[in-house]
Amino acid sequence: MTFPNWVTWLKERTAFGILSEDVINALAQVMEERVVPGNTRLVIEDTPVEYLYILQQGRIESDRANQTSSAWAISWLPGAIIHLQELLFDQSAQRTVKTLSECHLWVIPAQQFQELLSQYPEIAQAFSPQLAAELAKLSSQLSYEQERQAILRPYLVSRAKRGIIGKSRYAVRLRQQIKKAGEDRQSALVFGEPGLEKDNIATLIHFGSAYRREPIIKVDCSTVQASGAELFGRAGGKPGLIEALGQGTLILNNIQELPSELMPTLANLLETGSYTPVEREQGNNREEPNPKSKIQNPKLQCQAHIVMISEKAQPDIEHRVSHLIKVPPLRVRKVDISDQMDYYISLWCRSKGSSKPRVTPEALRRLQAYDFPGNLRELQNLLERALVQLGTAKELTEEIVWPSQSKKKQFRLNLLNAYPRLRRFLRGEWWPDRINYGFTLWFFALIVTLGFVGPQNRQENFTLNLFWAWWWPLILVGFPFVGRLWCAVCPFMIYGEITQKLSLWLWPRQLKRWPREAAEKWGGWFLFGLFVLIFLWEELWNLENTAYLSACLLLLITAGAMIFSAIFERRFWCRYLCPIGGMNGLFAKLSMTELRAQQGTCSAECTTYQCYKGGSQKGEGLETAGCPLYSHPAQLEDNRDCVLCMTCLKACPHRSVEVNLRPPGIELWTTHNPRTYEVALLLLLLGGIFLHRLPEIQAELGLSLNLQDFWQHFGLSLFVLAIPATIPLIAYGGKQLFYRLIQALKFPIPNPKPKPFVELAYGYLPLVLAGNLAHYLRLGLSEGGRLLPVTLATFGLSGEGLPVFVAHPAVIAFLQGVTLMVGVVLTIFLTQKIACQPVRSLLAQHFASVILCICLWVIIVGY
Repeated sequence: MTFPNWVTWLKERTAFGILSEDVINALAQVMEERVVPGNTRLVIEDTPVEYLYILQQGRIESDRANQTSSAWAISWLPGAIIHLQELLFDQSAQRTVKTLSECHLWVIPAQQFQELLSQYPEIAQAFSPQLAAELAKLSSQLSYEQERQAILRPYLVSRAKRGIIGKSRYAVRLRQQIKKAGEDRQSALVFGEPGLEKDNIATLIHFGSAYRREPIIKVDCSTVQASGAELFGRAGGKPGLIEALGQGTLILNNIQELPSELMPTLANLLETGSYTPVEREQGNNREEPNPKSKIQNPKLQCQAHIVMISEKAQPDIEHRVSHLIKVPPLRVRKVDISDQMDYYISLWCRSKGSSKPRVTPEALRRLQAYDFPGNLRELQNLLERALVQLGTAKELTEEIVWPSQSKKKQFRLNLLNAYPRLRRFLRGEWWPDRINYGFTLWFFALIVTLGFVGPQNRQENFTLNLFWAWWWPLILVGFPFVGRLWCAVCPFMIYGEITQKLSLWLWPRQLKRWPREAAEKWGGWFLFGLFVLIFLWEELWNLENTAYLSACLLLLITAGAMIFSAIFERRFWCRYLCPIGGMNGLFAKLSMTELRAQQGTCSAECTTYQCYKGGSQKGEGLETAGCPLYSHPAQLEDNRDCVLCMTCLKACPHRSVEVNLRPPGIELWTTHNPRTYEVALLLLLLGGIFLHRLPEIQAELGLSLNLQDFWQHFGLSLFVLAIPATIPLIAYGGKQLFYRLIQALKFPIPNPKPKPFVELAYGYLPLVLAGNLAHYLRLGLSEGGRLLPVTLATFGLSGEGLPVFVAHPAVIAFLQGVTLMVGVVLTIFLTQKIACQPVRSLLAQHFASVILCICLWVIIVGY
């Protein structure tokens, strides 16, 4: 641009156009053209002014960094003269000036401009009144801003703590909701559990909006006066926070604690965007005030962005807000724990100037297994404590990270960590496949065959001795220790799996999916009916001493497994229909071991769910067909739903699966879900003990019935099978009747309301197990030791001279009595734990337990 064009541009495009042509020519002669890149700071506030700038092209912005007032913020356009006021009044730079884009500037050094001011007084005369008016306006604005800042200062929020950390779908959705809430000025409600830093989320909404330069304040609603003057101000008096805030953001923290008197006012503000300052009477006259003397109280328009915070949803106001943001708790976004840990550790190490330690996978899994009721705040405190404890070490290990245990994890010891060899064995080929297909498959076929072709009495048949004198006592003894472990090597399902594989090979097809709803509803009653038939068949046809009938029983159960395996996928028979499996699942609730998984690890790290669905090898996870019972180990709460086949342990690539040592039966008073058919089966198993001792009962009661007559035998068997169940029912009915009688008479109720029978009935489980074990102890201790001679006798050989191990009858009676006594004590203890009620409220059930124990003692130990 030539010199004449410079002069013309100054006349037409700048404030210097009011000056004479001689002055403009003098200014043009000392100007220098300069190109400045974008994002360049030209001058810093409160420093001497070195140049007068005239913006020819580009964008420039100026502000005071140590002020929050918008009065200082200026956006300069082409033609603007920068630092004219400072040079006229000999001031330091009032603002920090920064280029937003590439700018073309004319620059006049400050010293040369001062010389022009001395040479041409016209410059000062022309601009002094104008600048004085601007200064007066600015001074008025700053006075208002100072008053405004004085009101807002106690509540100001300077910045957000951090953004939303994590890559989970919950974190992504939360970031999207925050962005959407910041795009408009509509009200928002942020709610969630304590410790989720909801106030930081509200702050992120403000700083992500176009009004991020406006002030943001946070008000604790528990401290707000009932009059509301603090928020809404008083008419004719001091402005309230909303008015002083202008276009800033108001965070109402703990909105649930806002005085109830202000809730209608807040609701109206959210709906209409307007509010009315609190009325204020003039004067202190005690006389009845004149309504006309009241200060006029007009409605004011709210320009602030309102964001509310609560620990729970607020039905009264949530339909009045535009953005509802539910902050997910940490326990559902455990995939983000790793990123959160990394951030908190980096933050702490930066503040201490120390190096960042490595977090071991075991420590991460331990944290992911914890539910964090205190959420992010608890995680941060836990890590800071662990880092202090860590000292100068370079690795954050599992021993240093020790969160509080949840109820599901209390009193547990992971045996797989304590005994690595056990883990290797359970993950190996031997358990259970080689055991099942290399031994159990053929041994079971031999047992059934010997049942048909061998001698038919128990003294000479290997099958009868093994089944009645060995299998029954050992499996009953095993329930409190290993639960349903037998189901992992059960021959019934081995033949079922073989049938399933052969049928698919011969007839390729898609096996039917489980009718879960119908199976859950009726499957338990089906196996209950099968058990009734088994008990009656056992008693009426003397299965204990008839080998081919015992073999037929085994074949019938195996046939059920084979048929249903050919129809449905996986082990439908085992899960819902097998009578032996139903008994095993019931008694497994008392076990001191359990298979579970770390829920946090499963939800945070697992994406394939190979333990449940099956799949190819991944990491250390082996190729499997998935859980045969369709149970996910992270969701297990009941031992009845796990057969300990360890498929999930083999498939898991994250070492999430655990085999825990626990207090026996703890699930019955913590996570248990009672079922009616299980209670019916429990009472049936109780009746089965009495049915096994039918001759002793007949002798004790002096009945003259002929058990050789089928129908008399059948009728007495049904009677004995059903009558024992009436004792617990009568005890519970009497308690209910007593409770309702007190209610009807309106007497003070000394005891709490009885829990449902379907819950309390599980308290009898130890006694039922002890009664069955006491019955089979006689066979096990008197005949189990004859296994060698009986085996030879099965094949027609003489077993004379072979060792025989038989307990003395007195020893057997002693062990039976101790078993029953332990059973009744544990029953009383378990009933108390399940009911969580005073002893006096459960006396009827405890009395029924003692009566049942005495009856069992008479018919088992007494004979």
